This record gives sequence, structure tokens and C-alpha cells, in this order.
Amino acid sequence: MSAWRGKYAIGLTGNIATGKSVVRKMLEHLGAYGIDADVLSHRAIMQSSPGYQPVIDTFGKWVLGANGEIDRSKLGELVFKNPDAMMRLETIIHPLVRQALDVLVTKSKNKIIVIEAIKLLESDMHNLCDQVWVTMSSSDLQMERLMEKRNMTRREAEERINAQLPATAKLTKADVVIENDGSFEKTWKQVYDAWQAITRKEPGFIPAPAKSYGTLDVRRATPESAAKIAAYMNQHTRAKRKMTKDDIMAAFGEKAYMLLLSDEEIIGLLGWQVENLITRVDDVMLNEGLAIENGLEALLSFVEDSSKELQSEAALLFLPPSLAQHEDIWSTLGYQARTVKDLQVKAWQNAVMESMPPGTVLLFKQLRKDRVLRPMQ
Repeated sequence: MSAWRGKYAIGLTGNIATGKSVVRKMLEHLGAYGIDADVLSHRAIMQSSPGYQPVIDTFGKWVLGANGEIDRSKLGELVFKNPDAMMRLETIIHPLVRQALDVLVTKSKNKIIVIEAIKLLESDMHNLCDQVWVTMSSSDLQMERLMEKRNMTRREAEERINAQLPATAKLTKADVVIENDGSFEKTWKQVYDAWQAITRKEPGFIPAPAKSYGTLDVRRATPESAAKIAAYMNQHTRAKRKMTKDDIMAAFGEKAYMLLLSDEEIIGLLGWQVENLITRVDDVMLNEGLAIENGLEALLSFVEDSSKELQSEAALLFLPPSLAQHEDIWSTLGYQARTVKDLQVKAWQNAVMESMPPGTVLLFKQLRKDRVLRPMQ
């Protein structure tokens, strides 16, 4: 029984670089409300956040970077080598993360919640959940991911891997084990089968249906639509390399797609994700001849409704100049062109710097005035 009345909570963990976030995304595609507790822990120590000053008081000002923020690389270099330092850091952060979880889960309308946390089993967080899921990958693949995707040296990668509980220790506490050594499709099948087992026991769960906007329907895609999405994108891009089903399946590990439909045919789409309570939108495509304002309003209305259910604070659109130039349409929809410096919240600025593709234009809209984690900027 989860700690939250009326919710079914999945605790998702696994050692570093075993694909936890990919599995969380898959569960979100199926209808779960995903929370990345590790991101919450990062936000807890940002400037003007409740953990910022306690970390400085505990470890000293040397952990600060030139911008006044806590340099997580410096802090990580210390705590991953020193168990006592790690314990002191967790004593500061864990209560703040638990407070944030209570706020997010309670406000969520979703019945099924997935909480991703690398320290799920080392803390008492797993006791809040109905099930524990553990992701597994070979040590060679972990090493490869850390070196290629996070630009770590081999020594740094080995230190991060060795600083965690052995994978076998986590397996003994797992209700579901997801082997993430193969293709996205193989991982997806494991997640889907485990999800089906849960939803059969949770009859109150109803996936989000398509929504109608006049004669147009908008539906959130699942990986089963990967081939159709690839074919549509190939018709609407001048890129030399054609997208394949496998490309889209891999993209589903990071984001979702909203499909604009007419008589079940795709006539528009966009890629989107909500990470760290921030909505990010890219890959916006519409059929030629379709009234731009109608297509954009339908897609973005669904995205915004879905984002608000996920308690997103703001929407960032990364658009090609040809689409961003329709300023009157965007203004009517509530979006304005912005630069990174224009955004007043550090987490929003970070999201732009992490996600904005080269050659795109940033448009911004605040989705809620009340910050979900007000003290955690």
C-alpha cells in the first residue's frame, strides 16, 4: 500500500546508467505520472532553495561555482569518495525531496505514479511504494553510456559505478526487473507487460483518450505508432537522412509525440516532454494547406492541458524560424519570443541551455503563477 491514498506508486531504481529514465518515460507513455526524485534533489540545492545554505554551511564555499550556484561536479567529487560526506548531504536533501513528493503526488490527478530515484532502496523512499522496479544493464554498457553520454573518463565512470550498492543487492528487493541491455523495443515489451499486470489489478485506471478540437483530434502517441510517425516526418523534412522506426523508438526514450489527426490520418505532430516541471516542445510539423492557427491551437491546447495535469510551471517551444515568424498567431496563443536571460527562474534557464536545438527560436509561456515547489526555485 503506497503512502498516498488513492494512488498506486511504482518506485523505480537501478544503478547509474542502467536506463531508469528511459523506463520512466515508457511508463509515462502508458499513462503514469512520472517524478524524477534525483532532479528534485538537484533543485533542492539551487540558489534560493532550502538546501542551498545548509550545503554551504556543511561543506564550505569551495563547492560554489563562478555563478554562485553549487557546483555539483565539485560536490560529487567529494561525496562519491567519502561515505560520511554522502550521508551528511543526504541528511539535508532527503527530507526536502520527501516534502516535494508529497506535494506533487497529492496534486496529481493520475492514479499511477512512478518515482525514479537512484537511492530508492538506500533511503526509506521504497517504503512509500506499492512496487519496486529495478533496471539492469551490463557493467560494460554502463561504462560506455557514462563515457559517451556524460563525457566521463573511465576512472570517473568506475568511481561512480563502484560508489553504489551492487546490482545484485537491489535485485533481491525488486518486484519487477527490467533488463535494459537490448533494443528499445525489447525494453518496451518488458515495461508494457509489467504495466498490464498492474492495470488489470487497478480497475480505476483509465488512460487519457483523444481530445477533439472542432473537426480535428489530438492523441498522445505510443511506441506502436513509431513507423507511422517516421513516415510522416520523412514527408515533412528536408533532412538528407530519413527517419526510421528505430529512430522514433529511441526518441520515445526521451520524449512523447502528440498527433494531430483527421479521420485517423496524421496531419500534424509535435514532440514534447515534461522534465523538472518544465514543458519542452520541438519537432513541430503540420500538413501544407492546413490552417496553421487551427493546427497549432489544437496541438498546444492538448499539450498545455496535459502539462498542467503534470503540474508543469512553464512551456518552452523550440521552433524553426519559418514557424516562429507567425508572431500574431503565437501571441494569440499566449507565447512570446524570449532569450535565456529573459527567463527569471534558474531552472527554466537551465532547461533552455540543456534542450534548445541549434538554429531554433525560443518561445515561452508560463502555465501557472503558483510555483509547485515555491521554495525550490
